[in-house]
Amino acid sequence: MKNACTFCEIAAGTRTAEVVWEGAAALAFLDHLPLIPGHVLLVPRKHHETLVDLPAEEVGPFFLQGQRIAAAVERLPGAEGTFVAINNRVSQSVPHLHLHVVPRRRGDGLRGFFWPRHPYRSDAERKAVAEALRTALAD
Repeated sequence: MKNACTFCEIAAGTRTAEVVWEGAAALAFLDHLPLIPGHVLLVPRKHHETLVDLPAEEVGPFFLQGQRIAAAVERLPGAEGTFVAINNRVSQSVPHLHLHVVPRRRGDGLRGFFWPRHPYRSDAERKAVAEALRTALAD
């Protein structure tokens, strides 16, 4: 039997969450293990595992709501900005598309999203990666 999806259960109302916004196609709720209080997750109501799986006609409305949520999170006391992110498969704790909107302020100690840089070893490597991406985008 297929495992139940936590976010589908929240969307269906069979699992509790602190919902901050609901729409016909998506909803937003507080992350139960926030990086910083005010950390919100925006999820589509229908199960789509990653951003790539979200139907094209739903991408714009989804991100417009993400924009609205980011603006609201920035208005929280002490917030100076936001960090907005999506993990696709790697580091995706629930395999259901979710947009993280995290309030930020200078000196808040959030370091988990700052990764070491890995520069290209050469111009040839950079050009090869760019060409591979151009080819993939042309398909």
